[in-house]
Amino acid sequence: MPEVLVEKNGPVTSVILNRPHAKNAVDRKAAEALVEAFLAFERDEEALVAVFCGSDGAFCAGADLKAVAK
Repeated sequence: MPEVLVEKNGPVTSVILNRPHAKNAVDRKAAEALVEAFLAFERDEEALVAVFCGSDGAFCAGADLKAVAK
């Protein structure tokens, strides 16, 4: 399952954290995917708005401390 989903609808790009099992907490893999998603948004000349949200009813619990502890 991808850590970050990107959906495009005309000039609107949705960047969706997709780690519902961890309340969308961000680990290294998710952080790297977010960077790539927003860099791609910046390069897209047709994209005007980015909407950043989380999947399954949670926005983001912050850093994934379990992943940091490993």
